[in-house]
Amino acid sequence: MSKPARALAVGAGLAFGVALIVYYIVSYLMVTPPGVAATGSKPRVHLTLQTVAAFGNPPHRDWVSYLVRNPSGKWVHSTILRVPADSTVTVTIYQFDTATGLRNPFWGQPRGTVGGMINVDGKTLNVLDPDLASHTFAIPDLGVSVPLKGVADDAKNQCSVAPCTLAEAHTTVNFSFETGKPGKLRWQCFVPCAAGFPLGFGGPMQSLGWMDGYLMVQ
Repeated sequence: MSKPARALAVGAGLAFGVALIVYYIVSYLMVTPPGVAATGSKPRVHLTLQTVAAFGNPPHRDWVSYLVRNPSGKWVHSTILRVPADSTVTVTIYQFDTATGLRNPFWGQPRGTVGGMINVDGKTLNVLDPDLASHTFAIPDLGVSVPLKGVADDAKNQCSVAPCTLAEAHTTVNFSFETGKPGKLRWQCFVPCAAGFPLGFGGPMQSLGWMDGYLMVQ
């Protein structure tokens, strides 16, 4: 094979490889999880979530993630949540992830919840020791920020495979917030939310379907 032909073949191979990489990246970024509706009816509805330390979704790694229970009672790997406008949303989060502590004590105080309170394992609190938290659940556009108490590192019967069951070690966090007019709002985890990344934030865990999502107020 002549040098020009070899160069052409190498160039074509490189172009194909780059195109394949771009295709997989774009395909990954454009995948949108299914939307899951809250249970109940306006003006009072309920969302039930669980935070798991590892959710395997080949070919992706076992990342920390959220799951939501749909109206049929099935756990769905999605962070697209549908709620009615001008309503009270009561949220139950079963926390199976371990405590890593918050970067700032400020995040230990719940904000934007009804009454400025949360209920953790049956106890009503207006502040959580930041060292006991795993991360926070936040809806910035609504001013909502809720610290989630983590599971102790030495807790017995910790969940290793999602979805987790209530027979496994967990904490239970309940709170309510008010929706307003219809819109598409972003909800997300605030630090620490991505082990191994600078300041515990960013990376693929900060993407739809994992620790970030949309609140579809309809």
